[in-house]
Amino acid sequence: MGNAEALSPPTWLITGTSSGLGRLLTERLLERGDRVAATLRTPARLDDLAEMYGERLWRARLDVRDPLDVRSVVGQAFEDLDRIDVAVSNAGIGVYGAAEELSDDQIDQVISTNLTGSIHFARAVVPHLRAQGGGRLLQLSSMGGAVAFPGFSLYHASKWGIEGFIEALAQEIRPFGIEVTLVEPGVVETPFYASAPSTPVIDAYADNPEIVRGDIPPEEMPGDAEKVVRAMIELGEEEDPPARLLLGVDAYTHVTAAWRERLRAAEVTSDRSLGAVRDDWVAPDRA
Repeated sequence: MGNAEALSPPTWLITGTSSGLGRLLTERLLERGDRVAATLRTPARLDDLAEMYGERLWRARLDVRDPLDVRSVVGQAFEDLDRIDVAVSNAGIGVYGAAEELSDDQIDQVISTNLTGSIHFARAVVPHLRAQGGGRLLQLSSMGGAVAFPGFSLYHASKWGIEGFIEALAQEIRPFGIEVTLVEPGVVETPFYASAPSTPVIDAYADNPEIVRGDIPPEEMPGDAEKVVRAMIELGEEEDPPARLLLGVDAYTHVTAAWRERLRAAEVTSDRSLGAVRDDWVAPDRA
């Protein structure tokens, strides 16, 4: 990195900046002097920040569900700002309800925003990061990318899916100097949960208290949004960032317990697992 680049403030590209963690991350970065390329479906929602920070805030309308829009906006951001140090794929939505209660449109909306939208964003960003010699990609996932709760199956499908994509992508692009981290918060007190719609209840599920219906009280939201954002900013600067970062006591507790249980289950069935091999198969010599 040249002296001019070393002295210039970092530049971040963030999706889903209208509210929640995306908005808060944008605010904190601007406050400390960084440049932010903020994308959202209604750019006017950042008018107050534009008035305060002027040219350090670059804004563009973006619907991550539209791959042509994603490629165009990402390309314009890199062209206008010369270099982007950290790209944050943050846009996401959820819906409450049993899987059987979901509408076809809700399935399309969540998957096209959380999963394919994130895939399109990563694929659009990587060529630019590679061309400039490296950078960072932070993918907002969730503890819901490793554990599952009844009533949130569609959200889990999208997050489990993006976790697999990002884990493979990270290995593909590491030789280009691009570092990737999956950010996995627990339940954080943001507008996300209140804004997620609930499905009409089918009678067969009406008496099931385990199904999440959206009425999450504040005392069941242990995550601190400010601390989550602070951790994300630190990831943007960390010399050797982790592949995954669980954030919150609930995320750490639930996910590590799930990992231990899966390992235990695999060990219990190891005879059957190891026995499902061709009789004539010989392990290749990797030496």
